[in-house]
Amino acid sequence: MTHTLEIEISTDKSKLQREMIYQFLSQEAYWSKGLPRDVFDRSLENSLCFGVYLPTGEQVAFARVITDKATFAYLGDVFVPAQHRGKGLSKQLMKATLTHPDLQGLRRFLLATADAHELYRKNGFTELSAPERMMERHNKTACQKI
Repeated sequence: MTHTLEIEISTDKSKLQREMIYQFLSQEAYWSKGLPRDVFDRSLENSLCFGVYLPTGEQVAFARVITDKATFAYLGDVFVPAQHRGKGLSKQLMKATLTHPDLQGLRRFLLATADAHELYRKNGFTELSAPERMMERHNKTACQKI
């Protein structure tokens, strides 16, 4: 018998446990170590944020989507802290994110990952279909504490 963990997934920013999210992103996440607090705060305010919560209210996962809610979205800052991994939370978080009403009918939904390719493939993401058309302007020193 499979037991599903009882959780709530919400986009209500007032529920976000900002200290826990900031600690993870600025100290543990390979993609955002050293993230300044003011940059973190602006990133939450200007994004569609998803929090995953236990019945106790403890936040156990997070994802952030940067979007115009019409044609484009970028999925970032997806994480489940180590003590909560292996419970299917990332799968439920991805389902809630990809089925959110504001994220339907988009032409392009991008993300970057170094280690979660299989999770995203299972949710319809693929390598770039035309990488020769994609470019980036990457400032490696932006968003770091000085």
